[in-house]
Amino acid sequence: MPARRKLIAGNWKMNGLHAAGLELATDLARRLASAGTVGFDMLVCPPATLVHPVAGAVAGTPLAVGGQDCHPKESGAHTGDIGAPMLADAGAGFVIVGHSERRQNHGEDDALVAAKAAAAHAAGLVAIVCVGETLEQREAGQALAVVASQVAGSLPAGADAANTVIAYEPVWAIGTGKTATAADVAEVHAHIRATLAGRAGKPDAVRILYGGSVKPSNAAELMAVEDVDGALVGGASLVADDFWAIAETCR
Repeated sequence: MPARRKLIAGNWKMNGLHAAGLELATDLARRLASAGTVGFDMLVCPPATLVHPVAGAVAGTPLAVGGQDCHPKESGAHTGDIGAPMLADAGAGFVIVGHSERRQNHGEDDALVAAKAAAAHAAGLVAIVCVGETLEQREAGQALAVVASQVAGSLPAGADAANTVIAYEPVWAIGTGKTATAADVAEVHAHIRATLAGRAGKPDAVRILYGGSVKPSNAAELMAVEDVDGALVGGASLVADDFWAIAETCR
């Protein structure tokens, strides 16, 4: 099994104004620079208004910057949307696609997520493809089937370890304070790994993140689970001390 470097990704969601966003990003960049050799990569995904200033503020540091969504088309008459080439032009290297909040609040299906991931790849971005079941689906015993179906339907042709990261985020554990048990996470991540075979290049090298109320108090246990290659962090990524503490569990 190839060694997979952990990725600690922060999804700021619809939070952050200019001054506070730059302060948070530069604080994390300074910590990374002073930490020397670490066993993880760190990424922040601010709102679209902050991608360019944050990317500029942390240029030359190990801190990566990403967007939170992109349109499947690179340009055109799509008012309010952002094309993947625009994110790349602003300094992003990653983009989240298919987050559960996009799937639920905007009706995004697997086909649209796959199209967005393909657009990200074409623009030279790494797509973080999100999958995860609802509470009703888990209680009905459908979690593994739902997640496998989402993985299969959300990956475009050409997806591989260099351009794609998978993020498993049980919908019922996002922003609720609930966290899947280590056994639950291990089961789903192993199933995702198996599902990637034949659907992604170098499937054993594709990083699979866990996202769902990750915080300093549970990060060490979650990051120690087999096939967990990092975390997609929501609320805790807005607090530098908390986000750094999560990352430190991967050193």
